[in-house]
Amino acid sequence: MSLAEIIKVARGEEKADLLLKNGKIINVFSGEIYTTDVAIYKDMIVGLGEGYDADKEIDISDCYLSPGFMDGHIHLESSMVKISEFTRTVVPMGTTSVIIDPHEIANVL
Repeated sequence: MSLAEIIKVARGEEKADLLLKNGKIINVFSGEIYTTDVAIYKDMIVGLGEGYDADKEIDISDCYLSPGFMDGHIHLESSMVKISEFTRTVVPMGTTSVIIDPHEIANVL
């Protein structure tokens, strides 16, 4: 996949692989929720909005889409929860990144 291919799909000049139609996008900065389409090419989001064509379309009007959430500071070891258990708990809720302060990390290994 070249940058030129990605740009062509993003501009709507070429078909996307997948178009998620009518998804409710959560803007975590403004608190707004708006409905739009999401164009995906080779597992990469290449565009938002109308006017895209794709090989496959899925209506996701019942779904909300949000970016992965980041926990900016956590002392995981103070909770005495194993890393695997913490991960099992937070990933389904949308947390994709964690910045930990591991000063007592041996407690949970």
